[in-house]
Amino acid sequence: MAMFRRPRKSSPPLRRKQQEIARQEAELHDKLDRLERMVTKGRPFPQNRSPAQAAEQSVRGNKAEKQFQVSLALDGSHSLEASRPAGRPRSLRKERREGRIIFLLLLTALAAAVMWLISHLHS
Repeated sequence: MAMFRRPRKSSPPLRRKQQEIARQEAELHDKLDRLERMVTKGRPFPQNRSPAQAAEQSVRGNKAEKQFQVSLALDGSHSLEASRPAGRPRSLRKERREGRIIFLLLLTALAAAVMWLISHLHS
């Protein structure tokens, strides 16, 4: 008697999501490469312009440069985790002490409020 195997179901939702993310990432990398090539290629500037046109172009160019300044410092090879030192995290002693003080103040305020309520409700 032969054992029949059930056909495999389609890939699980997590796997499909990973594939979709990988596809989107590849598309974005392609788009980024095209844009970088466009930026590095640059636009040819005509040399036979009048002084008025040159001044107008520089004013418009400065506005565009200020508006679209982009830092290329965060590319795929650098990550936020890599910039943090790998040693022990810094001590949180001061924050803990302040937290304890605030907790004790709130606790005493709550105790005072409860005692006030009890004294006024009994009379």
